[in-house]
Amino acid sequence: MRDDLIRRVVIVGGGTAGWMAAAALGKLIGRMPGLSIELVESDAIGTVGVGEATIPHIVLFNRMVGIDEAAFVRETNATYKLGIEFVDWRRIGHRYVHPFGVYGIDMLGVEFHHFWLKARALGDTTPLDAYSIGIMAGLRGRFAHPRPDQPNSPLAKLGYAFQFDAGLYAAFLRRLAEGLGVRRTEGRIVDVQRDGASGHVTAVRLDSGVEIAGDLFIDCSGFQGLLIEKTMGASFRDWTHWLPCDRAVAVPCTLGGDQVPLTRSTARAAGWQWRIPLQHRIGNGYVYASAHLSDDEAAATLLANLDGAPLAEPRQLRFRAGHRDQAWIGNVVALGLAGGFLEPLESTSIHLIQSGIARLMALFPTRGFDALEIDRFNRDTAQDYVDIRDFLILHYKATERDDSAFWRRCRDLTPPEGLAEKLAMFAGNGRIFRRQEELFAEPSWLAVMNGQGIVPRGYHPVADLLSDAETLERLKHIAQVIDETADAMPLQDDILRQMGCTPPPLRQAS
Repeated sequence: MRDDLIRRVVIVGGGTAGWMAAAALGKLIGRMPGLSIELVESDAIGTVGVGEATIPHIVLFNRMVGIDEAAFVRETNATYKLGIEFVDWRRIGHRYVHPFGVYGIDMLGVEFHHFWLKARALGDTTPLDAYSIGIMAGLRGRFAHPRPDQPNSPLAKLGYAFQFDAGLYAAFLRRLAEGLGVRRTEGRIVDVQRDGASGHVTAVRLDSGVEIAGDLFIDCSGFQGLLIEKTMGASFRDWTHWLPCDRAVAVPCTLGGDQVPLTRSTARAAGWQWRIPLQHRIGNGYVYASAHLSDDEAAATLLANLDGAPLAEPRQLRFRAGHRDQAWIGNVVALGLAGGFLEPLESTSIHLIQSGIARLMALFPTRGFDALEIDRFNRDTAQDYVDIRDFLILHYKATERDDSAFWRRCRDLTPPEGLAEKLAMFAGNGRIFRRQEELFAEPSWLAVMNGQGIVPRGYHPVADLLSDAETLERLKHIAQVIDETADAMPLQDDILRQMGCTPPPLRQAS
């Protein structure tokens, strides 16, 4: 056995990031001989707790750490999510859905949307949404689990995620992690000790006087970046010039309005409002640019646009879009808000935690802390942020809105080079170019570029290998099968009841 193994892992901070890391490490490496995993958090320090909506990768994480889905849904007041509905983004009065999963079926080796573009050129007016089982089911309040055992069914490639109470999820993960041997220590960190030669963190001291030593420290301390920034000096790459929203106001409300399995994002005069329906309440928030709207105006707008009665006073949050230039320095790795922040427009906050954990596990160090491996972690982490950043900018840049100074600024901004290339290629012949490891696949880019009103001038020439009549007939059949399949799916409410979920009031919620 190697004599340079990590023996003591210390996670600084709880919340979603800390307890996701604790559960994953406990599950995957907790049985390593002599290894201890300790999480330090203070009940006196609150968590941000607005990241309640997720993308399909969370299903894989939950399975990886051994979570039973029905138990998770019950214990976190979760609902299902088939995509994100965007209201008033392209123009006021317009809406579209970014679904999980695919559109139609690929034919003749090219993406389905090229045949749809051809049909549009022939005069067919069927919207792209009609070819997505996620959209058709989601808008009708229906849900079913994917059926990969039925390859000819639209359900075969259905993607889904969850909407849940982040506080309850952290508590759920804590119980799991502690069952895997992770130790929790209560206390507020008042001092950080470092090795004079290497600069590595050697221990943290709590307000109780207790010192907790470690070999590897995982910083989940939120925006303050207690270890990665305040101790190790990581700089921050600020993207406010591309993503000007720098504040949010959040408030939960009682249930009201529709309860479809979709997160909703409604564009406002200086940003956008989220709506996340859970079993027991609706999570709401207004993400906005302080240069264009005051805090009081934002809170008033949010409170005036709720589907139910507010359950708390509005909570203000401040942030900067961007990320640490180095998420791993020495023996400190930053996860979650300690590593960076991108507004939750596409529900990527929890995914960034998850991808950071996966990358850490792939490159889990010894006490030698190989510099090449750390550099690779940092490059790949930074690229994750860049890829998501460009996808978010797309929503703002591709808009017809000019009804406020905020939207005029967004419409007129110069996009990053990578996004500019994607926009140009799609506008030409409907090509969607992406790096192989990008988070958002072709159907996601298609959903938003089409939804935001980018109309390609042409389509892939292979689409013309089908006659005009056969193209229209095939598309009609695909839309019909999807429509019928969506109608046959059970209501989400019925699925939740089958899992043992009970009507409100449910478990104590955050």
